[in-house]
Amino acid sequence: MLLSDLLYKVPLLATAGSMNAEVTHLTMDSRQVAPGSLFIAVRGTVVDGHSFIQKATSQGATAILCEEMPAEMPADVTLVQVANAPRAMGFVAANFYGHPSKKIKLVGVTGTNGKTSVATLLFRLFRGLGYRCGLLSTVQNQIDETVLPATHTTPDAISANELLLKMAQAGCTHVFMEVSSHAVVQERIAGLHFAGGIFTNITHDHLDFHGTFDNYIKAKKGFFDQLPRSAFALTNADDKRGAVMLQNTLARKESYSLQTLSASTAGTFKGKVLADGLFGLEMTIDDRQVWFKLIGRFNAYNLLAVYGTAVLLGEDEEEILTQLSAVTPPSGRFEQVISDDKIVGIVDYAHTPDALQNVLETIQNLRQNNEEGYFPQIITVVGCGGNRDATKRPIMAQIATKLSDRVILTSDNPRFEDPMAILEQMQAGVSPVNARKTRTIEDRREAIRAAVALAKPYDIVLVAGKGHETYQDIQGTKHNFDDRVELREAFQNR
Repeated sequence: MLLSDLLYKVPLLATAGSMNAEVTHLTMDSRQVAPGSLFIAVRGTVVDGHSFIQKATSQGATAILCEEMPAEMPADVTLVQVANAPRAMGFVAANFYGHPSKKIKLVGVTGTNGKTSVATLLFRLFRGLGYRCGLLSTVQNQIDETVLPATHTTPDAISANELLLKMAQAGCTHVFMEVSSHAVVQERIAGLHFAGGIFTNITHDHLDFHGTFDNYIKAKKGFFDQLPRSAFALTNADDKRGAVMLQNTLARKESYSLQTLSASTAGTFKGKVLADGLFGLEMTIDDRQVWFKLIGRFNAYNLLAVYGTAVLLGEDEEEILTQLSAVTPPSGRFEQVISDDKIVGIVDYAHTPDALQNVLETIQNLRQNNEEGYFPQIITVVGCGGNRDATKRPIMAQIATKLSDRVILTSDNPRFEDPMAILEQMQAGVSPVNARKTRTIEDRREAIRAAVALAKPYDIVLVAGKGHETYQDIQGTKHNFDDRVELREAFQNR
């Protein structure tokens, strides 16, 4: 494709060289540059792509897109200067791959908690309704039945457009995509055409990246600000910032709620939890009574968001609820592992204060509904990731110790931080009253085994924070580690 065609709708500051250069490949990674490549120099949080321009040209790059022009360049290499390289990359990628997002119905899901669950439930629902679908999520990317690994919650613009093209070519009509706050700020969704957007909730997270909670809110809101008039914007009306998300959107505004709203709230999808137990959730949705395989009030919100989205995409209400009643939860989201002697293990991805509180409150409700005549203990194993928002660490420990009978603080993904330093920050949130029921065991495997050793039949052991992950990230190396596997082995070795 001609470089001039790739730059359609991209504001240019300056150019040098032929705009008729033929481009056969896009990349922001200098190691992937080959003759015919357009190398896009992006300033990252760790590495500045401008430092690799010379390397890209030495490997045969046809053109360079950058924010700062280099002092010297070979005469046969075209230079293109823009004010915002990540944003320009989004439109260049969309042009290069033929705007695949316009050939499908792309729905984005954003929020602190529930993104993976909502996107995955939508994917499973629409496949159940007979459609070929695509999924871009934290857990995995999927093209109908083909599963691909996921490295980011939201892929970069080049990878996203390439995946969307493959999905369109495979006959996918609907694609459901997690949209992280990082992705919005880093312009990874620039150039994509969304048919709709969903807001789940917003709570304390990612302040290591955004700096302030206000910036985090603005990042989430930025997704809805970009939606076109042809799209819908569906928000959680029960979240106190749900309405804020839609203040400046051009999209059609809709909402969903588990609380009683005024009759004047037009277009709202209403739900009510009737019963919540270990084996499912009974609720009404728009006055229809339905039983679901998912558990917990937080999943009631997820189901309501999924239902509302499907209705807005034109599906029949009765058929939606019929299919949803058979859908199972995503991997690592309130996933149960039960021992032979009836200890209930629960593995959940809860890695924010709000998510942990939701899961523990759900477990509190489950044990109150226990029919075995025994009031079970709640034993929680939890840690916090390294090189991430440190301010939530004492809050996570405070919530765990408040809502559990026994707590073991342990290592999560320490990454490049000292695990014990993270645990000391968590311990600061443990009150003197709750200190007596709290232990600290750095080794996560030993922590899980210790929790199981404390448990009696019908007790509930929650292992929180990693969910679907099959590794533990320590000093840049991902070691094989799966909470579900560790829990099963601990049960077998009791």
